[in-house]
Amino acid sequence: MNVGKNTTNGSGRSGSVAPVVLTILDGWGHRDASEHNAIQQSGTPVMDALWHAYPHTLIEASGSHVGLPDQQMGNSEVGHLTIGAGRIIRQELVRISDTVRSNQLGDMPVLTSLAERIQKRGGTLHLLGLCSDGGVHSHVDHLCGLIRWAADSGISDLAVHAITDGRDTPTQSAPSYISQVEAALNQCGVGQLTSLCGRYWAMDRDQRWERTQKAYNLYTDPAIAVDNRTPEQVLAASYAEGITDEFLEPVRLQNGVIKDGDSVLVFNFRPDRARQIVQALCLADFEAFKRSHVPTLDVVTFTQVEQDLPVQVAFPPEPLDQLLGQVVADAGLKQYRTAETEKYPHVTYFMNGGIEQPLEGEERHLVPSPRVATYDLSPAMSAEQLTDSCIAAIGKADYALIVINYANPDMVGHTGVMDAAMEAIQTVDRCIGRLLDAVGRQGGTMLITADHGNAELMQGPDGQAWTAHTTNPVPVILIEGERRKLPGHGNGITLRENGGLADIAPTLLQILDLPQPEAMTGVSLIAPISNMDPTPMTARLPLSV
Repeated sequence: MNVGKNTTNGSGRSGSVAPVVLTILDGWGHRDASEHNAIQQSGTPVMDALWHAYPHTLIEASGSHVGLPDQQMGNSEVGHLTIGAGRIIRQELVRISDTVRSNQLGDMPVLTSLAERIQKRGGTLHLLGLCSDGGVHSHVDHLCGLIRWAADSGISDLAVHAITDGRDTPTQSAPSYISQVEAALNQCGVGQLTSLCGRYWAMDRDQRWERTQKAYNLYTDPAIAVDNRTPEQVLAASYAEGITDEFLEPVRLQNGVIKDGDSVLVFNFRPDRARQIVQALCLADFEAFKRSHVPTLDVVTFTQVEQDLPVQVAFPPEPLDQLLGQVVADAGLKQYRTAETEKYPHVTYFMNGGIEQPLEGEERHLVPSPRVATYDLSPAMSAEQLTDSCIAAIGKADYALIVINYANPDMVGHTGVMDAAMEAIQTVDRCIGRLLDAVGRQGGTMLITADHGNAELMQGPDGQAWTAHTTNPVPVILIEGERRKLPGHGNGITLRENGGLADIAPTLLQILDLPQPEAMTGVSLIAPISNMDPTPMTARLPLSV
């Protein structure tokens, strides 16, 4: 039944819709222990009250539950894609790893064609990407596989430009990954490690173009001198100065500048943090910063970084349909997506299955993130402004589905600074209370969850700051509104256990009274009536907390 025809569950008339608000707390995982747990230690009166008074559960957001290898931490791209798809999708990490392990890179048409072009015209092949086993943006095994593929393809002029991690991996872990790359180069007898650069510079996604420019100059400017130190010496000196892998200053190790007629293969598989450097390398009409050298290049990316870029894609996207947003749009309902800059692509592009254009009836609002070097310097980020804009959208009573993402737990959690992470959590908790008041005034329903863990673990077993995601489960809380009551459930709604992020979309569709498409194989978290606890929840909080 269309929600627009159901006066109990909200009207389809303009200005009279009771919204269903999906609130995604990015990086808000669940861990019982309070030690090094920014969520437990910060004090979260709103979330604590909701957890005790409303239907709730924990769901999985990592590993095979989101289409990743077992024990692989989840991430924002995978999390939002899974939420939007309502099914478990084989993620790019698995897809590419399977190809590398089975030694089938040489069977990929785009890579075969690339090798043929290089052999025909000459030039250097530059392999550029994040060098770690974090598995969020890339994997060092993929780089080593590409080195073997290049050797097998007869490509002898090979340059590796390694971006150091320290964000999805321990902060001083680069030496182990660099040694793996050097071993692969030595074993295959081709190529050299040409440069090192921290991801802070080479993988910006927030249009801090001065960072991207610094990496671009490293790769293309022949005037930059070669540093005669070994990679190990460069890293040791950086650590001695208190500079970790993420922030490693760009260093040219060999004379491997990218020049006219060369080829560049960017092996990051996640697009958001590869987009800016790829644009700088391939766009003729690039205007974000002045490029002193603009070589004519043959650029290949592992996955689609952005539609309509003049690059070839080795692993083109596998099309998805019947996603959450499309079901809502096909029902003739309006939806609203909002986040600040750092997470805006996730509630739009990723949640819509890699589609750039808004759906019919989908409105989007971006709130700029603060312009700071790292978010421990501004833990509140733009959460209050984001809440203001979302409250205004709720007040219009036009949108059946509203999706909002709070970036603070993840972005501040990544800094490893405990006090800042606690302030970030407190800010988000306060904003949830404000948002809930607005939803209550419209008789709407709020579903709170997260895409992966992060802020619940701020220190690793080695005593170093933990800046990566986690494999911990994430919370789900359902606050049912007066105009969105589920038929037959009364006050006894129960959320089942053993769920995952793929079950969020089916849950939302049930609340919206929209049919779940066949391709959406997740299962609603709302327990069937026969399986519910017959004891009604009598201790409900008012919607104002």
